[in-house]
Amino acid sequence: MTAAENVCYTLINVPMDSEPPSEISLKNDLEKGDVKSKTEALKKVIIMILNGEKLPGLLMTIIRFVLPLQDHTIKKLLLVFWEIVPKTTPDGRLLHEMILVCDAYRKDLQHPNEFIRGSTLRFLCKLKEAELLEPLMPAIRACLEHRHSYVRRNAVLAIYTIYRNFEHLIPDAPELIHDFLVNEKDASCKRNAFMMLIHADQDRALDYLSTCIDQVQTFGDILQLVIVELIYKVCHANPSERARFIRCIYNLLQSSSPAVKYEAAGTLVTLSSAPTAIKAAAQCYIDLIIKESDNNVKLIVLDRLVELKEHPAHERVLQDLVMDILRVLSTPDLEVRKKTLQLALDLVSSRNVEELVIVLKKEVIKTNNVSEHEDTDKYRQLLVRTLHSCSVRFPDMAANVIPVLMEFLSDSNEAAAADVLEFVREAIQRFDSLRMLIVEKMLEVFHAIKSVKIYRGALWILGEYCSTKEDIQSVMTEVRRSLGEIPIVESEIKKEAGELKPEEEITVGPVQKLVTEMGTYATQSALSSSRPTKKEEDRPPLRGFLLDGDFFVAASLATTLTKIALRYVALVPEKKKQNSFVAEAMLLMATILHLGKSSLPKKPITDDDVDRISLCLKVLSECSPLMNDIFNKECRQSLSQMLSAKLEEEKLSQKKESEKRNVTVQPDDPISFMQLTAKNEMNCKEDQFQLSLLAAMGNTQRKEAADPLASKLNKVTQLTGFSDPVYAEAYVHVNQYDIVLDVLVVNQTSDTLQNCTLELATLGDLKLVEKPSPLTLAPHDFANIKANVKVASTENGIIFGNIVYDVSGAASDRNCVVLSDIHIDIMDYIQPATCTDAEFRQMWAEFEWENKVTVNTNMIDLNDYLQHILKSTNMKCLTPEKALSGYCGFMAANLYARSIFGEDALANVSIEKPIHQGPDAAVTGHIRIRAKSQGMALSLGDKINLSQKKTSI
Repeated sequence: MTAAENVCYTLINVPMDSEPPSEISLKNDLEKGDVKSKTEALKKVIIMILNGEKLPGLLMTIIRFVLPLQDHTIKKLLLVFWEIVPKTTPDGRLLHEMILVCDAYRKDLQHPNEFIRGSTLRFLCKLKEAELLEPLMPAIRACLEHRHSYVRRNAVLAIYTIYRNFEHLIPDAPELIHDFLVNEKDASCKRNAFMMLIHADQDRALDYLSTCIDQVQTFGDILQLVIVELIYKVCHANPSERARFIRCIYNLLQSSSPAVKYEAAGTLVTLSSAPTAIKAAAQCYIDLIIKESDNNVKLIVLDRLVELKEHPAHERVLQDLVMDILRVLSTPDLEVRKKTLQLALDLVSSRNVEELVIVLKKEVIKTNNVSEHEDTDKYRQLLVRTLHSCSVRFPDMAANVIPVLMEFLSDSNEAAAADVLEFVREAIQRFDSLRMLIVEKMLEVFHAIKSVKIYRGALWILGEYCSTKEDIQSVMTEVRRSLGEIPIVESEIKKEAGELKPEEEITVGPVQKLVTEMGTYATQSALSSSRPTKKEEDRPPLRGFLLDGDFFVAASLATTLTKIALRYVALVPEKKKQNSFVAEAMLLMATILHLGKSSLPKKPITDDDVDRISLCLKVLSECSPLMNDIFNKECRQSLSQMLSAKLEEEKLSQKKESEKRNVTVQPDDPISFMQLTAKNEMNCKEDQFQLSLLAAMGNTQRKEAADPLASKLNKVTQLTGFSDPVYAEAYVHVNQYDIVLDVLVVNQTSDTLQNCTLELATLGDLKLVEKPSPLTLAPHDFANIKANVKVASTENGIIFGNIVYDVSGAASDRNCVVLSDIHIDIMDYIQPATCTDAEFRQMWAEFEWENKVTVNTNMIDLNDYLQHILKSTNMKCLTPEKALSGYCGFMAANLYARSIFGEDALANVSIEKPIHQGPDAAVTGHIRIRAKSQGMALSLGDKINLSQKKTSI
């Protein structure tokens, strides 16, 4: 044990601004003061000793005047005092005064008050002097038979600590504790006794467990947890014991304690890979998720299910539990639902896809009836995407899903409607058999669409896929109904003129629909009110969009009208009907152009939209075969190519995933025999308890440790120079929200350094958890000091400080060595993530912090530079590989990552190769970073700048 860890068990918060009292005044208070002043004086003495003061003259005063007092506060403080006070002379012998203290301990161990007995026993666990403990052994053993469980519990702990440190003082401890355990009734005492047997004499612990294995379910949860740990250790050390104890683990899956169920399920999975065991563990996890109210617990247990799924042999078992997993969707938290849907989607197969779709359809319908909550829309979006994925993977399901989802095209939430539209577009292109159903359903909901973006998409789908004469006429009817009375300019002027006379009552008449010979409507509208406030509500949707100045939808409408008119000409042989339909389409375009050029819309029509509509008018007036091909064949071919590229990319990523999970064994691979396996090779038999304990202590064995170049030595930061009196270096261990600094301090002088203290301060969103304890360094000695720092957000943090110390015998002030700064790397908190294009654009628009970084590198290849940026920032490229393939001297890519604190980071890389500077010219351009917080944007920018400068060709 290092000196730093051996200084003191107790941490006390000390106000640093007060002036330390003198030894004489403290002696006076301890001798002559009342109980209150003695208490305060004792507190001051404790604080001074903790700060490195020796105060040897006060020891006898405290023994004479404070030790005999029966006040409980004083007794508590004395236990702390005896713990920290030096008990030996400089040559290592026990002080004579401690014999008197030892007698006081003995009296306290026989005290009638159980609190004093118990707290004294707890204190004895911290004593490291065998001479002090030896006279107390009979009193400690007697406490095992005390009537109160608090005393018995602490007596077991005291015996265990003494047995571990000084076995000769109580050699029969395991036997004593085993007998105690057999007769004990209190759960906490049994737990402590059983814990001791596990560590001191495992065979006795197993013997005891064998005698009561059928009663394990009746034990308290704290004892059950210890039993799980013992079974785990025993079965991993000796696999032949599995059959003996695995039934006990099965029983503990039914425990009333969630903690026991969780540990038992985790243990069962590591002990057995039989389908029944995996199913029982998975069922247990699912019950825990449903019953636990804490969302963090739900997410942790869901992660365990995901881990189970990663194992190829277990995946099949979990597939049968998909319906049980979907019960978790009753949780209102979006993150839990997201993870659950993803897990269900990964596990879905042709056997259970139908049931999954039924559940998801019910969930979608439920979201319709829920009063609007901020997460409802996002949840609906998730459900739509999941159904989309199911339909793509299992085309038979599409016919069931589409009618339900099409209702959402009229949804007020544009994001969910856009997802539905994307799904419909893919379905109508892929599944020929569903085209009639989709077009029919689209025509039904078309008039109810509220969002201009969705309206535009729906128009495109109708224009592209209406193939019969009846459908084409229906589309024209819907367009006329959505546009209202034409010509638009004249009717709007009339309306406004009518509304200028408020004194005249305008009668409300029914809307007359005049049907033309082609079956289309020529609508005559009647005003419903004279008040201008109603004017906008009465407008048909398309007319409203146009009057608001959104003429992009008009360009889209022109294309749609051109497509259906050209198709109508090909379908209907009668010249008169052909001309009539084409003329109607041209009339609609002309009236929109007229409206755009008038002063009625809020924004005038753009030149692009004018060009588009004019082009469509020209195409319809000429009806050339070339244009017919472009409008009716080329468009669909482009969509088909895009969808097939997307599908190919999905298949490729799925293939990569499955390759990762499939463990391939080559024919010439050596067989690993258990007897011959080195300890570090037993990957499949990892001790999970040991790993979790190491993680809690900040000593996790990271995977990169397998690479000799990525060893701890590469992460050591030098804090002082080699010629400084104190040399220091630190290993920075980042473990999610905690940073552990392991600082090696070396005394390079021939003097003893007293009160050598590591003083640290932080800059950024870092917080020092505790102040490291001072220590004494012998000449040329070294010590390790550990310091914990909490992290709250993804920002570049800096830890700085100094080492201060006194030299024994020197009259000068404290000496100080300033340390180099330790920079915390944000890459430890950033993980690659993925999102859709729509989400990326939405976040790009919402995030207010932007950081623009100029590319300054010596790389000459665009793709190499992009890969370098991805590697150095831990971000994921959202732009598909196909879009980045080829070479044109320019590249644009979108990058995305999330931090472990849930912060999003977006980046857009726009780079080019300046051809005029020759083939060896370096890449130029910009990287724009956007994030919700300023720290994230700046830190990522700094990281990119830093990595650019480090680049070598």
